Amino acid sequence: MQYAGVGDPQLVLAEFRAGLVLVPQTGPDGPVWTGDQGGIRWIHAFTDEAELVAFARARGQQSGAVDYLTVRGARLLDVGVPAVGVPAGVALNAAGSMPMLFPPVRGIVPDAVALDGAGGAGAVAG
Repeated sequence: MQYAGVGDPQLVLAEFRAGLVLVPQTGPDGPVWTGDQGGIRWIHAFTDEAELVAFARARGQQSGAVDYLTVRGARLLDVGVPAVGVPAGVALNAAGSMPMLFPPVRGIVPDAVALDGAGGAGAVAG
């Protein structure tokens, strides 16, 4: 594993891809929660309900009750990120003590939507 520049980033990515994450939605059939920062749309994902509730409360949702999807990290990176339609990555446990970012670069997301990929800077498959 790696955190804060120490460890094996490939192991972190492999564990994320193999694991299940919670992706909050605006409603039962609504879009997933995202945030824009630095020209990238970040899909919010969480490792457990406690992390998700903490983030919901930080966003002003007092009850902490949130609709969410449970998806494998690989599906989120390989299908969810390209579906966004703009440069996108995944922000894991954004309100937690150990947040992580999976940016839109080769080796993390499909090359066609990676900022440094085959599609060119900022390209999105369509």
